[in-house]
Order: sequence, then C-alpha cells, then structure tokens
Amino acid sequence: MKIKIAIICILITQQFVAQSYKKIHTNAIVIDSHNDILTKMLDSKLAIDTDLKPTTHTDLARWKEGGLDVQIFSVFCTGEKANPFAYANQQMDELDSTLKRNPDKIAKVSNSKDLLKIVKQHKIAAMFGVEGGHMIENNLINLDHFFNRGARYLTLTWNNSTPWATSAYDETFTKDLPHNGLTDFGKQIVQRMNKLGMIVDISHVGEQTFWDVIHTTTKPVMASHSAVYELCPNQRNLKDDQIKAIAKNGGVIQVNFYSGFLDPNYAKKEEAFMEKHKVEADLLSKSGKSYFAVELELYAKYKTESDLMRPPFSLLMQHIEYIIKLVGVDYVGLGSDYDGIESLPLQMDDVTTYPLITKALVEKGYTSKEINKVLGGNFIRVLKANEAK
Repeated sequence: MKIKIAIICILITQQFVAQSYKKIHTNAIVIDSHNDILTKMLDSKLAIDTDLKPTTHTDLARWKEGGLDVQIFSVFCTGEKANPFAYANQQMDELDSTLKRNPDKIAKVSNSKDLLKIVKQHKIAAMFGVEGGHMIENNLINLDHFFNRGARYLTLTWNNSTPWATSAYDETFTKDLPHNGLTDFGKQIVQRMNKLGMIVDISHVGEQTFWDVIHTTTKPVMASHSAVYELCPNQRNLKDDQIKAIAKNGGVIQVNFYSGFLDPNYAKKEEAFMEKHKVEADLLSKSGKSYFAVELELYAKYKTESDLMRPPFSLLMQHIEYIIKLVGVDYVGLGSDYDGIESLPLQMDDVTTYPLITKALVEKGYTSKEINKVLGGNFIRVLKANEAK
C-alpha cells in the first residue's frame, strides 16, 4: 500500500512539474542572443519561412514551437571574407525580405519598448548582432550604419583580430602580435557604441581586450555566446574573474550550447572522428567545402557515431548554474549558437528544445521570477541600460 501511495505521489509531482514549467515557459519572454541562420539563408538560398527540417536547427515554425519570443540574428563572416561590410549588408537584406513576407509572424525591433510591444502581439521580435569587428572595416560610419539597420550588439572580434582589438584565438595561439588588447581606435569604437546604445559584445575577444573593454565602457557589456572556462578550459570561455567583472559591470553572459565549449573532452573526440573519416573529409575539402561544412556532412552521415560524442544535457545546465552560483541569477541568459555549430548537447537538437531548460530550472527549485531572468529578463535589462538617453 505504501509503495502504491509513493508511486502516486511521484506521478502527481511529475505532472505538477510538467504543468508548471510549461506555464512558466509560455509566460516568459524567451530570448536567444545568437543564431547563425542568416549565413545559411544567404549562402545556401534557404528561407526560414519554409520547413527546413532536418537541414537546419532553425525555421519560423520551430521557433514558435520552442516558445522563442526574441531572436538576435548573428551577422557573420570569417576574417578572410572579401568585402565583409557588403556581405554583412546582404545578410541583413535576407532577413528584411523575410520580414516583409511574414509581417504577422516576425518584426524587427530597435529598442526594449518595441521588443515588448511585438512580443505582446505574439510575434517574434528580431534584432541583428554583428559577429566580428572586421565587418565595420575600420570605419565608424559603418558602425553607425549597422546600428541604423537594427544591429544592437557588435562582437568586437571573431577568431581573427582586427587592427584595433585582439581576439581570444590570437592572444592564445599567435606569437608577436602587433598589439595586445584595444588600441586607442578600439576604445573609440567602444565609446561610440556606448553613445549609440549598441551593446559591446566580448564573446571571442582576448583577455587583454576584455579588460580594456571593462575599463573603457560606461554601459553594461554582454557575452552573446560564451560558456565557463572553469568547466571547459577553452580560450573562448570566460574565467571566474571575467564572470565577476561582467556581473560588477551589470552585464550578462549568454551561455553557448556548443559541445566544444561545454565539454572539455569534446575536442579529442572530434579529432578522433575526423581522423577516422580522413579520406572522406579530404575529398569533401577538395570539392571546395569549408571545414565546418565537411564536419556537418560527416556528422549527419555517421549520426550514431557523432551522437556518442555529444555531452549530456546536464552539462549545459552545469554551465548555467555555475554562473548563477558564482555571481547570481541576474547575469546569465541563453546564446545558443544554433546553425553556427556542428555539435550540441543531447536533447538540444534544434530550436524547439528551449523548454527543456525551463523544465530543468523548475526541477532544480528556481522560482518563476528567477527563471524569467535567465530566459530573457537579464538580456532586456542590459538592452535597456545601453539604450541612448
């Protein structure tokens, strides 16, 4: 009899949690600060107002299924891309065309007030984030141009440094850099962003650049898609003193979902996988495909193998909770990197899976107020704090 009662209690508890997290997720403003679908839309001629399963992680229908309310679209290219400013504008054109076709589903917003208005209309609120300072081509006028087109953050560097800011990759692996951190012009860029109301994004930047930003900015900063160095010592992740500095600055860390930034063992697994399939990888590379595209193709072809490389969902939650335990619940959010990465934690297959994070937070005992902050409230706070007065 006691066993039956215990089973009934467990079932009732599970049902309550299910109802609770779904209600919290529906009522929250869910924001993802980093999605790379624009590059695929432009280069592969894909339309997110069509069904893109299983080609991408993202499309409009799946965003709604996942309860997403706000998407910041990453405008991205590598440092080797010719005419990056023009290419960035072509990506922005792709989104603008999509918005015109779907005015009842998605709309571009330029500030926190408009964001809240569009969310209340049950549409997805869209903004741009420019991933890589090289895309302004060392010109403040181009920075203003991106802001006027709807970019609300600039990632100061990608893996490549600019003439005015050094990246995490270069500060870690490149010897004899011509400079380290922000130059005077780099500080001018940060100051101009503060004046415009454009969030300074420190994902991808080197440690010296990071500290130069912290000592220069007058507004809260953001890491649009980074994770915790203590749990995964990759140069792209944030060390404890950086996390504390962002919290002191009033900023926010939007946690990246990429397996390689969550799991310290992933890099070795990835290397072994690519070595095993080296012959195929070389053939695909010779056909003109990028290393990233080759990985995606091989991971899809050998899905059973690639799934074994993926970290558990619990590891993503560990990164989120690490930040909460270190500095508090006010300084963490979600920056998935969907459609810009080749491997995700188990269960986080695409943009329909955001509710799993809400469910896990409910199960861990967080209140609805705290969960609302993680899902989007913290980003909105930083956006408001950056808006030009």
